[in-house]
Amino acid sequence: MIKVAIALGSNLGDRKAHLEFAIAQLTELLRDVRVSKFLDTEPVDVPDEQPRYLNAVVVGETDLEPEVLLGKLMAIELARGRRRETRNAARTLDLDIILYGNRIIHTQALEVPHPRFRDRDFVIKPLAELEPDWVDPVTNRSLSSLSSQRSQLAE
Repeated sequence: MIKVAIALGSNLGDRKAHLEFAIAQLTELLRDVRVSKFLDTEPVDVPDEQPRYLNAVVVGETDLEPEVLLGKLMAIELARGRRRETRNAARTLDLDIILYGNRIIHTQALEVPHPRFRDRDFVIKPLAELEPDWVDPVTNRSLSSLSSQRSQLAE
């Protein structure tokens, strides 16, 4: 079993219901699922004016290969009406693999660790609360250290 971290986000429709649906589906895919608090956040890196997001992070264990897990996450998104018309468009549900054990993955379909997770408070802070000692395989720093650094930059 491999420990994985998945970020959840929604800014269209019933955001809470979309996240709760995703969490229910993830409990079918993963073992020992833990869920962060939900965070209401401003959109980041979006091409147009968008509604606020509701975000969370899930940590669990899987025996699925990364590409198979990604396919299942995309199916969960699709089940909630996700459309991929333009990059960073508003969405009913967004599920991203943030960490997959200590693996570094670069394929055409998948990049893990997620390349921007260290810069997004709505991912790094809840993830560090769930797994403070998990080490980012790219920076070799713990999630609590990365989160603390983000907090210091904000001051």
